[in-house]
Amino acid sequence: MTLFVGLSAFPITPMTPAGEVIAPDLRRLVERLEAGGADSVGLLGSTGTYMFLSRDERRRAVATAVGAVTSTPVIAGVGAMRTDEAQTFARDAAGEGAAGLLLAPVSYTPLTEEEVFQHFLAVASATDLPLCIYSNPGTTNFTFRSSFVARLAAIPTIAAIKLPLPASRDVAADLADFRRAAPGLSIGYSGDWGCKDAMLAGADCWYSVAGGLFPQQAADLTAAAMRGDHEEAERCDAVFAELWKLFRKVGSLRLMYAAANMLELTDAQLPKPLLGLEQGLRERLVSALPV
Repeated sequence: MTLFVGLSAFPITPMTPAGEVIAPDLRRLVERLEAGGADSVGLLGSTGTYMFLSRDERRRAVATAVGAVTSTPVIAGVGAMRTDEAQTFARDAAGEGAAGLLLAPVSYTPLTEEEVFQHFLAVASATDLPLCIYSNPGTTNFTFRSSFVARLAAIPTIAAIKLPLPASRDVAADLADFRRAAPGLSIGYSGDWGCKDAMLAGADCWYSVAGGLFPQQAADLTAAAMRGDHEEAERCDAVFAELWKLFRKVGSLRLMYAAANMLELTDAQLPKPLLGLEQGLRERLVSALPV
């Protein structure tokens, strides 16, 4: 079992307009990830629209994903507005067979570092599962400084961090900063268009949105970058070039739902109030798919 290393592929969570998980569709997506060579399944991340799901549906999603794989570990997102709810989601995920947890400091009111620390301490203590810090300042309004991550890393079950691409665009320097602060943590990145460079710089994991639909292509890129093969990594990354342009233009969530529909993997639509892609972007997406 490989956890927080290599390619962690994040699928959408197909659901009905009433917020009920469409289990056969989710199972199909997760089976595709294992067959494509993903090292782990990143379930119920932002791409998995976890904040739109009830407790029962989150638990059902974890059970479905765990039941769909034979050896690929499932990392389950457990973010919630309240600490006690996040603890409950963590225990539910553990009970359904998740191998690890992913936690973002979700809050309507921006949190202080002490509030985030106490939140992570409580959730990490709710189970024995290894936990990955989910740094997503664009949605949580909280930025994890490397010195603060060093403090969190002292919590026994915290094992990894999922970082966004740095604003400086110098991912090698950013990685080195976090390595110095928390040398025991697995350090990985999201922001698919920059993850080739992150993996070539020595990051441990690529937390990939595109990998949630195109695992084979993403696994090839990950493997090339992890063995330091710059030429092959560039070739594999070029397959995604047009998709990366769209990701940077409009974000990835709406694109992944539209792509899943185009590939006939599910008919599920985005949960309201989110709306689908406008026609012009749909037409661009057709030619951008790495298939």
